[in-house]
Formats: sequence, C-alpha cells, structure tokens
Amino acid sequence: MHHRPRQQGSRAAHRFAKRLHLRIWFAVLASLVAVGLLAGAAWKVYAPEVPREIVLTDAAGNRAGTARLEFHEKPGAVRVDLNDGRVLYARWAQGWGSRTPFGFFGWLLLIVFAVGLGAYPAVKRLTRRLEQLQIGVDALGDGNLSARVPVKGHDEIAWLAERFNHAAARIETLVGSHKALLANASHELRSPLARIRMGLEMLDRGDTAKARDEIARDITELDQLIEEILLASRLDSPGASREALEEVDLTALAAEECARGGAELEADGVVLLQGSARLLRRLLRNLLENARRHAGAEAIDVSLRRIGAQIELAVCDRGPGVPQAERERIFDAFYRRQGASEASGGVGLGLTLVRAIAREHGGTVLCEPRAGGGACFRVTLPG
Repeated sequence: MHHRPRQQGSRAAHRFAKRLHLRIWFAVLASLVAVGLLAGAAWKVYAPEVPREIVLTDAAGNRAGTARLEFHEKPGAVRVDLNDGRVLYARWAQGWGSRTPFGFFGWLLLIVFAVGLGAYPAVKRLTRRLEQLQIGVDALGDGNLSARVPVKGHDEIAWLAERFNHAAARIETLVGSHKALLANASHELRSPLARIRMGLEMLDRGDTAKARDEIARDITELDQLIEEILLASRLDSPGASREALEEVDLTALAAEECARGGAELEADGVVLLQGSARLLRRLLRNLLENARRHAGAEAIDVSLRRIGAQIELAVCDRGPGVPQAERERIFDAFYRRQGASEASGGVGLGLTLVRAIAREHGGTVLCEPRAGGGACFRVTLPG
C-alpha cells in the first residue's frame, strides 16, 4: 500500500534533480558567456590604445623600421613601418596563426561549448547526490524511519547527508523508545486495573475493609506509574520544556530523603550545584526505594562527595547484587530481572528515570558491585 507514494516521491525527486541540474548547467554556461563577452569587449576597447611596438634591424644591426600591432586597421595583421616610408602588413600564411572563418566570437563560443561539455558530468554528479538526498527525505516523510542516504566525498553535500542520517537515526530511536514505552506501559497498567476490578467484586461480596485497602493501593500504583510515564516521555523529548535551574543544596536534599527512608548519609560538607531540586529529589528517592526493595531491612548507605570538578552520589545496599550481564539492562523501561516475579516488584521506570535525570543534568549513573556483597549505584554530576 505504500509503494505508490514512494514511487511518486522518487519520480518527483528525479524531476526536481533534473531541473536543478539544467539550471546549474545553464548558469555555468551563462557565466562563461558573460565573462567571455566582457573580456572580448574590454580587449576590443583597450587593446588598440596600447599598441605593441617591435624594432626591426638589418644584419648589421642598423634600424630598418618598426612593427606595430594595430588590429583595428587590418584585423589579424601586423603593421610594419619601414624607414623609407613604406608600410607593410605581415600575416600568417597557413596554420594556427592564420585567420579562421570563426572570428573572435566564434572561438569564444567554441571555448564556451568545450567548457560546458566538460562541466556537464560534474554538474550531473552533483545533482544526482542531491536527488538521493531528496529521495531519503521523502522516504523519511512517508514513515520509513530506517531511510538513510549514502555519504560520498567531503564537501557540503556530504556534510548535509551526514546530518540527515544523524537526524533520521535520532528520530528512529525516539520513536522506537516511545513505542516500546507505550507497549510496556499498556501491559503494566493491566495488573493494577485487574486488581481494582477484583476489589470491586470483593465490595459486592461485602468484604469492604480489605477491598478498600486493595483499591487504594492499586490506585496509588496507577498514579505513580502514569506520573513516571509522563516524566520519562518529557525527559526523552529534546523539544520539551526543561526544568528551571536553581542552586540546589544537594547535601540538605540527601539528608531529608535519607531520614525519610531510614538510610545512613555520609557527606563531605555542603555540596551545591545548579539543577532542578524536584528532579534530583526524584532521582535520590528512586535509588533509595530500589535499594530498600532489594535489601529489605539491611542497612542502606548513601555517600555524597565532591571529586575535583564533579559530584559523586552513591547509594549502596546489602542486597543480592546485580549480575554483570544485567547492570545496563536494569536501566531499561519495565525491565524485570531474571527469576523475579511480579509480586516482588521492581517493574517500572524507577531506574530509567534515574538515568534520564542524571543525563538531564549532564551526568551519568552506573551500577557496580559492592565489596562484601550488594550493589552500588553511582551518580556522577558536573559540579
């Protein structure tokens, strides 16, 4: 069903490139003609005013006369003035120097034709690359997000092709991530909705207290999940409005969240940085909730320190740790670790948001093993 629009776009691109090719080629020819005419007119006007004189001598070295180039009197001839008053005209008898039937303007048109003939394939090659670029743009506009154009050479068109490929790859990545986010979110929303339906059935059977608690918990889960989806989508969109930056006391913020979550904080004095207090609080809260989910009642340690021009925030737990093969995948949206059940939790956008918020502030986050068992999540931010 999509073949006809693509074929029409390809034909339109070919017609456009052909017209552009002819316009460039005629522009080259017109420029050559204009330059040639101006040069010829200047020669006709100024050349006779500056005659070139040659002194003629005999075998003994005595001056016998002079020769002057005066094309206006005898075109194609050299005037020779002898001492006895005679005037002779020297012309080429045969060969290249003889006057041709084309004349000055004939040779000029011949030169223009030769240059135009040589310029035609160069212009054709240029417009062919532009045609390929337009075909790629049309294919991307038709929904083919994998459309790319070949990059040839090192000129401006090659640079433009590289920028197009980069933009197309970025668009494909964004659309793919949004599709995956929507698909996974749709799947995860079914669980709390199903539990709410079961709670309503429990209400019908008269078990109101337990049903109300279950429905309230599921509604809270739904609200949190929707909030995470909206925040992840906004952070992943380059054109979305950003949070207002302010000076954030990261030490005070971490102390509040650690007191709220029962974690131990070790900080090197007051640590200030430019950022969004709301997003940084969300980052730390997600890390603490993730550590509590896997470490249970075990101690959770949080450290905050400045290392040179960077700030390092680490949240470490004594849980089972994260296998090396999964230390990158746990930051994917709705990723569930191997062997984990739905009841164990851990499915959502918590760590995905942590990485997105860190990148929003120009930083990074890594998952590393903790000495003695457990895992450490290290967030590095520019200070």
